[in-house]
Amino acid sequence: MRIYATWCSRALAISTLLCLAGIPSQSLGQEKQHVVTLDELKKEAARPAEVRQADEAAVRNLLSSENGQKALKSANLGFEKVDKAVSQLSDEDVAKLAEKSRQAQKDFAAGHLSDRDLLWIILIIVAVLIIALAVR
Repeated sequence: MRIYATWCSRALAISTLLCLAGIPSQSLGQEKQHVVTLDELKKEAARPAEVRQADEAAVRNLLSSENGQKALKSANLGFEKVDKAVSQLSDEDVAKLAEKSRQAQKDFAAGHLSDRDLLWIILIIVAVLIIALAVR
């Protein structure tokens, strides 16, 4: 009888442990709040693409301006060719050109640059664009 009681108590203990192991931890009140929500992760994942689009738009905006068109014409380049080249650049190169494009537009709007200066800057940006693609 004593062996039977020991065996029953061990079987009961093992059964109890197996049942508790099968219960999800969330139902035991141990639910944890994630530090970052799924929406925040999605937004953060989309951010590089948004930044790239904004940078490409800044470069294209400068090149499609009246002065940009003049500079492209003087370099015997069409906007379509340069536009295609912009999309082939690395994120880092596009970011650098976008910063220069934004700064040139700000300086021109503020009157710090003449039309001629802006044309030179645009030609330099186009040259950097062509060199960056040629190196690849």
